[in-house]
Amino acid sequence: MSPSPEAVKKLLENMQADLRSLSMECKKKFPPVKEAAESGIVKIKTIAARNTDILAALKENSSEAVQPFLMGCGTKEPKITQLCLAAIQRLMSHEVVSEAAAGNIINMLWQLMENGLEELKLLQTVLVLLTTNTIVHDEVLSKAIVLCFRLHFTKDNITNNTAAATVRQVVTVVFERMVAEDQKFKGLTEEPPAVPGNSNRRSVSSLRPSAKDAYMLFQDLCQLVNADAPYWLVGMTEMTRTFGLELLESVLNDFPEVFLQHQEFSFLLKERVCPLVIKLFSPNIKFRQGSSSSASSPAPVEKPYFPICMRLLRVVSVLIKHFYSLLVTECEIFLSLLVKFLDGEKPQWLRAVAVESVHRLCVQPHLLQSFCQSYDMKQHSTKVFRDIVNALGSFIQSLFILPGAGNTSSTSTPQDTVRHQIKCVMTCVCGVAVFCPRVDAVCVFAVAHEVWEEMVNACWCGLLAALSLLLDASTDETATESILKAELSVASLCGRLSLVTPRDAFITAICKASLPPHYALTVLSNAANLSNKVYSIQGQSVQMVSPSSESHQQVIAVGQPLTAQPQGTVVLTAKNIQCMRTLLNLAHCHGAYLGTSWQLVLATLQHLVWILGLKPAVGGVLKPGRAVEGPSTVLTTAVMTDLPVISNILSRLFESSQYLDDVSLHHLINALCSLSMEAMEMAYGNNKEPSLFAVAKLLETGLVNMDRIEILWRPLTAHLLEVCQHPNARMREWGAEAITSLIKAGLSFKHEPPLSQNQRLQLLLLNPLKELSNVLHTDIRQKQLECVLQILQNQGDSLGPGWPLVLGVIGAIRNDQGESLIRTAFQCLQLVVTDFLPTMPCMCLQIVVDVAGSFGLQNQELNISLTSIGLLWNISDYFFQRGEAITEELEREEAVLLKQAQDKGEPLNRPFHPAPPFDCLWLCLYAKLGELCVDPRPAVRKSAGQTMFSTIAAHGTLLQPLTWNIVVWKVLFHLLNCVRKSSTTADKEKIESGGGNILIHHSRDTAEKQWAETWVLTLAGVARIFNTRRYLLQQLGDFFKAWEVLLDHIQSAALSKNNEVSLAALKSFQEILQLVTPMKDMDKLDVLAAMDVPPVLMESLQGSGPGRPLVRSDSLAERLVQRYGAQPSLPPPGEELDDSALWWSAWNTWYRIGTECTRPPSGGKDKLVFVPSQPFLTALIQIFPALYQHIAGGFSMEDLKKLGVILHGAVSVPISSDSSPFILPSYTEAVLTSLQEAVLTALDVLQKAICVGSENLQVMYPAIFEQLLLFVEFSCKPPQYGKMETKHVANAKYNQAEWVALNYVPFAERSLEVLVDLYHKTACHKAVINEKALQNIIKTLRIPLGLKYACPAESTWKLAVSSLLKVLSIGLPVARQQASSGKFDTMWPELANAFEDFLFTKSTPPDNRSIQEFQRNEAIDVEVVQLISTEILPFANFIPKEFVGRIMSMLNKGSIHSQSSSFTEAEMDIRMREEFSKVCFETLLQFSFSNKVSTPQEGYISRMALSVLLQRAQDVLRRFVNDERLSGRCPLPRQQVTEIIFVLKAISTLMDSLKKTQPENVDGNVWAQVIALYPTLVECITCSSPEVSSALKDALGPFKDFMQPPVSKVQNGES
Repeated sequence: MSPSPEAVKKLLENMQADLRSLSMECKKKFPPVKEAAESGIVKIKTIAARNTDILAALKENSSEAVQPFLMGCGTKEPKITQLCLAAIQRLMSHEVVSEAAAGNIINMLWQLMENGLEELKLLQTVLVLLTTNTIVHDEVLSKAIVLCFRLHFTKDNITNNTAAATVRQVVTVVFERMVAEDQKFKGLTEEPPAVPGNSNRRSVSSLRPSAKDAYMLFQDLCQLVNADAPYWLVGMTEMTRTFGLELLESVLNDFPEVFLQHQEFSFLLKERVCPLVIKLFSPNIKFRQGSSSSASSPAPVEKPYFPICMRLLRVVSVLIKHFYSLLVTECEIFLSLLVKFLDGEKPQWLRAVAVESVHRLCVQPHLLQSFCQSYDMKQHSTKVFRDIVNALGSFIQSLFILPGAGNTSSTSTPQDTVRHQIKCVMTCVCGVAVFCPRVDAVCVFAVAHEVWEEMVNACWCGLLAALSLLLDASTDETATESILKAELSVASLCGRLSLVTPRDAFITAICKASLPPHYALTVLSNAANLSNKVYSIQGQSVQMVSPSSESHQQVIAVGQPLTAQPQGTVVLTAKNIQCMRTLLNLAHCHGAYLGTSWQLVLATLQHLVWILGLKPAVGGVLKPGRAVEGPSTVLTTAVMTDLPVISNILSRLFESSQYLDDVSLHHLINALCSLSMEAMEMAYGNNKEPSLFAVAKLLETGLVNMDRIEILWRPLTAHLLEVCQHPNARMREWGAEAITSLIKAGLSFKHEPPLSQNQRLQLLLLNPLKELSNVLHTDIRQKQLECVLQILQNQGDSLGPGWPLVLGVIGAIRNDQGESLIRTAFQCLQLVVTDFLPTMPCMCLQIVVDVAGSFGLQNQELNISLTSIGLLWNISDYFFQRGEAITEELEREEAVLLKQAQDKGEPLNRPFHPAPPFDCLWLCLYAKLGELCVDPRPAVRKSAGQTMFSTIAAHGTLLQPLTWNIVVWKVLFHLLNCVRKSSTTADKEKIESGGGNILIHHSRDTAEKQWAETWVLTLAGVARIFNTRRYLLQQLGDFFKAWEVLLDHIQSAALSKNNEVSLAALKSFQEILQLVTPMKDMDKLDVLAAMDVPPVLMESLQGSGPGRPLVRSDSLAERLVQRYGAQPSLPPPGEELDDSALWWSAWNTWYRIGTECTRPPSGGKDKLVFVPSQPFLTALIQIFPALYQHIAGGFSMEDLKKLGVILHGAVSVPISSDSSPFILPSYTEAVLTSLQEAVLTALDVLQKAICVGSENLQVMYPAIFEQLLLFVEFSCKPPQYGKMETKHVANAKYNQAEWVALNYVPFAERSLEVLVDLYHKTACHKAVINEKALQNIIKTLRIPLGLKYACPAESTWKLAVSSLLKVLSIGLPVARQQASSGKFDTMWPELANAFEDFLFTKSTPPDNRSIQEFQRNEAIDVEVVQLISTEILPFANFIPKEFVGRIMSMLNKGSIHSQSSSFTEAEMDIRMREEFSKVCFETLLQFSFSNKVSTPQEGYISRMALSVLLQRAQDVLRRFVNDERLSGRCPLPRQQVTEIIFVLKAISTLMDSLKKTQPENVDGNVWAQVIALYPTLVECITCSSPEVSSALKDALGPFKDFMQPPVSKVQNGES
């Protein structure tokens, strides 16, 4: 760019001004100069005037323009010289100096230099000349450079320094010109022009001008440093090596491209520089500290040594740095030298300088890489890279060695030098280390993998040693940071290169640094053995002087160690936390490369976390624990603020595990598992809180890797399951927390494909939940069940194939687990039953039944057992409502399973297999209820029993007929057997209370009584099923067998020694005897009634069944129609036949029960005899009528006899005094007990049946009479029950265990009434006549009649009399008819005896009898006599003579009054039975004179009777007359008076009779006797008693009829 006209104008003005000043100065002393100046002015003006391009013209004429100034300089006058030099500089700066002028200027400057004038100005001028243009070349240039060099060696310090600076600048300018020249010709291929020069210089001719200058200069610098003469820089007088080396270094450092691009220069490097350096190094190499320095340096011992060495090392650094590729071999030598200089025996400064050089190399990763490639990896080459690192390591180590006593060099370097060195070495080492991260993954694989491996292998030991020492000693946070960064980088690289040992060693180092000093951690000490070797590289043991970490570091936390050693508390410093962060950083950023080192990292983190008191929270995140954790953890505020951050980083670290590949993730999981194992080991046997770090982090890792959970699920959960079994509660709790959280998270995670389509994954996720059931600890089971509850609440609808597992968990309860656990599990089950039955596969329904059953069977919580039975009822309802759907699904499943089984050639393994699958479901339900029915707890048994029978009743119709077979045999009878067995073996010990303060009723206070209740319930239930389902059951082949078994059960229950059971058994017996009765006529149910559908179902159709209304009635009705539609509505023809077998079987059972229970005990006075109760016997007898209906057809005499035995036995059984008040009425009431009623009813039924039955049945009448007569006898002779002593009820004491005989009188009397009634109906029957029924009746009645007043009850004999009268009134006509057959012959004597026993009883009436009663009793006697007079005597000719004779003598006996001595006077006339005597007498007389005498025999009887009577009257009268005489004034005894009155009355009666009778009927002898009485009567007139007189008057009156004159010969009246 051309300068502006103003600038040019100004330049011209300045030049003219300069020339004027010059001419002024030289006016006096130097006229030539003055002239020259003036001509110069003219010249300039001329140029300015002539030329347009003034500057170019000026440059052409520059030699002339400069001339005056050069001459001025020649004056050597300082002022003038300065002026001239300034002017020359101005010209130069405007670039108006030509090459020639420049040469002249240089020459002039040289002269000035030689004269020592204006040295600084000279340097300035040279500099301006060379920097403003490129016209100076070759010799001129060399002269200028030499000029500067020479000025550098003057006496003046300022000049020297300025000259040095100038030389440096000039050298730079020379090379810069070359660079510019290269730039200019870049891309031009033409040959550079040949430059004339010394042809002996090697290949210089090919160089361009600037390049040649540079070449010559550099070559001469080498010559000079080597103390040889220069080729180009002619005129040099002296030169120092230090300066030469500095210049060499700057050229090499600033213009490396010159040497790399030009062969000539490369050659110089190889041929000149390297040998020079090596040569100069030799004294240093040989030198040892303490020996005299080598003589090669002219100066005293150490002076020149340091500067040259230092500069040499810099040159070496530059050579290696820039020209390594050119000088591979040479560099090997240099590097080896450097390593040697680091040797401990070298002087301290030398080592320091060497460290700096190494530092320069270490910060260039590509260099280090090259070293490794070029040397370490070559076979026979020096291991340069490794040596460097090791040398640095030794150096660092030596810095921390305490100067030993034997160490000669005790002049230790000042502290700051050491500091500087440490800093330098540290940067070196860190440089070497940090080369790694710059090598990112791309680079790693760009460079051959082996290079990196080699580098790491070569350097890791040394690096680790060095870094560890530095880290240990570091007290500055920044320094620590860089050291840690270095260690981190190496570790990461080793990881990438899969170099396990070095990786672990570095990680161990960081880990160790994170933990408090001397912290015993096994993982680390094992790993540390690797790096321990490194600490003694030099073979000597090293005593460390690293400041103890604790003294210089700020302590920020005090906590408990997790390990056993050290005891007490441990401290954490700021540096520990810093290292911890690095560790976190390492794990976070380089987790993928950690592999097995995760173990180290996590172990360390675990310990730190423990010391800092971080505790796991929800999801596995570690949070700072509360201060409560204990006094041992002390945290400063500094670390308190840090903790949340650390906690956060920790969490992020595990969150980032989602970015790890599968293998790395497995490494992480394995490491956590083994950490956890250690924590578990430590937690054994001591109650110290365990470390939960590993478990918490396993949880966290699992949660973030949910998307690929399959690959880590098994190892993860397998380990957590082990944790769950740990004895330490806190540890277990977290194990369970982790496993349940993972399962819940896994189930709720949105997997691809979703879980519903990935059953395998779902089962995999649920499996650990099942495994938890094997853990015995309650807390774990509690967690497990809470988890199940949450799963049900959240994912219950989508569990699908997971149901069996979940149900398995719910059902895995055992009695040794506490109540709360069972309660939680049961909650889950309730939830399942209420909400999830429809969503689960039907195959699982059976499991639900089993699980519900197992809750029923557990014995911890009674309420749960009872509720679970309720659940079973709900489940059965569900089956019922969803029957069709369930059946379809089950049948589909069944088909699949069957096919699988056939393919394998195995049978299908399913409970109750042949039954259809839906029926099997029911069977499982029934079987489960059956198990519950024999539970040890009465309440459970009761509830289960009720539920089972209700279920079978309500839903049994759904079962196929064949299934019923299984129900009967495998469920019902099996249950009955179990219950019978348990009941018979149950304990009879009294149970004090029912748990808590519940009092037990006395009827349930022993196990035996409680089992009795169960037996009752079960038997009743089974019987009811047999009753309601009989039609269905009869379709089965083995119904008869089943019936027999049922009867057997009924029998054994009936014969059990428990009244409750035995009574209930009979109720069941009754139930099975009642066939289903048709219901009320309802249109809706006609169909069903026709099909014999049980009432239970019919009820449910109307919505009033045992449960809730089951289904709409029509649908159930339809179902039933479908089911039964195919079957005929009438029973098949063979059925009645079958029935009779059933009923006879029942009759045999009844008979066996009756026989057994009424058989009297054989023992004597044993108190413990079992006597059946009245209600039981009643029930037993009451069964007979129902049973008889069914067997009437074949009922034989034999059977009747059996019946009689039982009836008799039953009535004979006494009752215990305890129960007598409840059974017996008060003794005075004549009421029958229900048992007695039943017995009579039984006979009644029989009698009615015979009555309407066929002829051949009637042979049974006599047997019935016989039975009734036996009962009648009880009125006087109560039956005996074996040899048991019974008391009369009136004497029994209520509270004593005595047996009381019943009051049999009412029973006997009722029997008698029945008997009479029956006789009334059957008197004419052949059998009755043949079997002498009448005789037997009379014979039996004779007993009470004979006892009369001695009967237990007065009513008895009265009834006996009236009965006798009734019977005779019916029977005598029959007897008369049959007189000829002789069938009644034996009856007459019996009857005579009966009359006699009764009318003339031996028993005396009680004293307290009232007169009215006496009269009533007499009336009864009279009735008997009247019967004789009406029914017997008139038919005397049909009656045996002996009998009539006996009757007459009885009448005779009765007619003569016999008095009782005990009567009082007043009662005498009544007590004499006057009325009776009178009737007897009248009867006697009536039959004496009867004109219908059919046989002479009868006449004889009456005559005989009269004569006896008259004889007796004569005796009484005579005795009376005699007594009257003797008594004087005393009245006779009352009875004698009565007697005489009676006789007198009898005589008057006789007279009346005789008067009425035909005279021919009266025997003559009688007349004689009657008349003979007259004188005696007359003698009685003297009697004083008015009653006698009155009677005498009546007696004498009738005699008037005899007083008539005699017709024929009359004899006198004397006999």
